[in-house]
Amino acid sequence: MAEVESVSRIRRLLPQVAVAAGYLIACKLGLALAMVNPSATAIWPGSGIAIGALLLLGYRVWPAILVAAFLVNLGTTGSPLVALAIGGGNTLEGLVAAHLINRYAAGRYAFERTVGILKFTALVAVTSAVPGAAIGFSTLVMAGLVHAPEYGTVFLTWWLGNLSGALIIVPLILHWANHPLVHWDTSRAAEAAALIVSAFTVSLVVFDKRFASAAHNFPLEFLCTPLFIWAAFRFSPRTAAATIIPVAIVAIHGTLQGAGPFVRGSWNESLLLLQSFMSVTAVMTLVLAAEVGERRRAESRFRQMAVSDPMTGLVNYRQLVTVLDAEIRRSQRMVRPFAVLFLDLDGLKGINDRHGHLVGSRALMRLAEVLRLSCRSMDTAARFGGDEFALVLPETGEAAARQVGVRVCERLTSDGEQPTLSVSVGVAVYPRDGETSDGLLGTADRALYAAKAGGGGRVVADADTADLH
Repeated sequence: MAEVESVSRIRRLLPQVAVAAGYLIACKLGLALAMVNPSATAIWPGSGIAIGALLLLGYRVWPAILVAAFLVNLGTTGSPLVALAIGGGNTLEGLVAAHLINRYAAGRYAFERTVGILKFTALVAVTSAVPGAAIGFSTLVMAGLVHAPEYGTVFLTWWLGNLSGALIIVPLILHWANHPLVHWDTSRAAEAAALIVSAFTVSLVVFDKRFASAAHNFPLEFLCTPLFIWAAFRFSPRTAAATIIPVAIVAIHGTLQGAGPFVRGSWNESLLLLQSFMSVTAVMTLVLAAEVGERRRAESRFRQMAVSDPMTGLVNYRQLVTVLDAEIRRSQRMVRPFAVLFLDLDGLKGINDRHGHLVGSRALMRLAEVLRLSCRSMDTAARFGGDEFALVLPETGEAAARQVGVRVCERLTSDGEQPTLSVSVGVAVYPRDGETSDGLLGTADRALYAAKAGGGGRVVADADTADLH
């Protein structure tokens, strides 16, 4: 029992340790680029890690963020009290952002839709990054670690660092946490590799000193835009969020080397301009990717609606004909027969008159459920129209098709719901009973009427009846 509790405690502590370690390392890297003040940097990925962790793991990870923030700031201020105050502000910033995003912007799914992205940006920019910067800035002022001429620059640097860190890091964390699996074929993987190589190459041309010296300070940042459009249109929002990272890394390195369009009189000013560009680019890329994703989902829904019956969820008549035509072509190549079952629910009008149309609709859905249970993965069940259904059985002869029909009848009769249902079934086999989809359906329809004429609840093929009882 003690061992189980120990393992459980370790599992609870691991996320805390991982968050604290990630936050500590990221913030140390960011503070290495602090130019205007040792505690204020335009590169602050810690805000993104904190918000992302709180959205994914819940508010229980705040102690890990507080401890890591305290250690980070202790190394820059040298004062435990000042480090605790600034670390508390960093933690409060993340908690406020996570609470507001959970309440108003769909939480961890904020970047799935455009409205969520815009809400996230506004909430972080106004109600999270500003108070976080204000707490840190005020603490530095009261501790005498920043002087009046630097007030505006320090506050702006702190705020923009918080905001850009959230806009660049949080989408990456959330998208990959929400959609961790990658399903790429060889061609898509090759295209993704081409995108990554292109991102690095173009970033080097724009920002690296060795490549950009001939076009020093020319406004070439627009060359990055096609890369983000490529990622948004051809891949998922997850990939679009990931594409921003290599561009940002190369851009930061190049700007600090004095290359690229954002180089100004001071390193801090250059980084502020660069982070402004990256923040705006990140939002625009994420919005475009979200719009493309929403359009794809809408198209998928429309395609599904075009080929499926809304009541039963089975394929509709249009898709049934498409499947039959494809199966005919396949059967001709393979020289193998296939069967079509045509089914009609017995006495549906009487059920509607006696029990109401809701019960009648439920009867149709009961038959659809039985068809799904009776199908192989390669079979196709369809609602032909009204109370008529069809079942396409590839590589199936008459005897096996009869068995499927009998199984459908037995399962429907004994499904345990009231009223008890029965179904009549007609069987047609390609190519014996027809060489076209219309011919097959016509033969199966005639067999079905023979089954109904015999009292229903029967399976008929070639005008022969098979009494289920």
